[in-house]
Amino acid sequence: MTGTAPTDALLTELLELATAAATAAGDLLHTGRPADLGVAATKSSPVDIVTEMDLASEKLLQELIAERRPADGYVGEEGTDRPGTSGVRWVVDPLDGTVNYLYGLPSWGVSVAAELDGEAVVGVVAVPARGELFHAVRGRGARLDGHPVAVRPAPPWGRALVSTGFNYVQAVRTHQAEVLLALMPEVRDIRRGGAAAVDFCDLAAGRLDAFYERGLKPWDRAAGALIAREAGALVGGRPGRAEDGDLTVAGVPGVFEPLQERLEALGAWHD
Repeated sequence: MTGTAPTDALLTELLELATAAATAAGDLLHTGRPADLGVAATKSSPVDIVTEMDLASEKLLQELIAERRPADGYVGEEGTDRPGTSGVRWVVDPLDGTVNYLYGLPSWGVSVAAELDGEAVVGVVAVPARGELFHAVRGRGARLDGHPVAVRPAPPWGRALVSTGFNYVQAVRTHQAEVLLALMPEVRDIRRGGAAAVDFCDLAAGRLDAFYERGLKPWDRAAGALIAREAGALVGGRPGRAEDGDLTVAGVPGVFEPLQERLEALGAWHD
């Protein structure tokens, strides 16, 4: 952590606001989703229902945060990038797992992180269709619905359950499939959850042994990575590097290391 360490009062304030914001946006998305939402409604048009729900969620989040902390910065998936003067920046994904949301699958969420001097100190991920709320405060552990969570003990490499995600760009997906084809025979199985923030949280709750993905944006990983770390997971990128757009790897100690090495050998960080 650079700069001045955050006070308990500031961390409490940020957590309360992040929780209120993620919960309110999650409720909006969950209760506002039309029962007959069709799979033809994609993000290809600025007037389709999914884009409207994304934007409505981000608008709610922006307004709630700006009302309570107007000097803070804010960056969100839907294009908002507002500098601040307080040293605090909010990194927000108003709807992570859009395709799952479109199809009525439960693995989607709202991800809200507060950074201080560029480091995440508070993270909240609401998963409304599962009725779950994850949160973490730096140095204080991770919780699910108020109860502490921790990662699973490390299994042998061949029994690891690993989750991943795929890019929307066909050329990138093709290489990702090649990496997956090589990796799959080595581990217990592969899962594709469809929402990076939720994958991080499932790792934190002991439901996965590891997770990796290429191409994640800051809002995809800010809250979830903190929650996973505070639950005992290791999180990084290519060997010796922090997680970034090239590669994000997270896993229980003992699985993280061989997964990171294999992904490097397989070139999972490039197209």
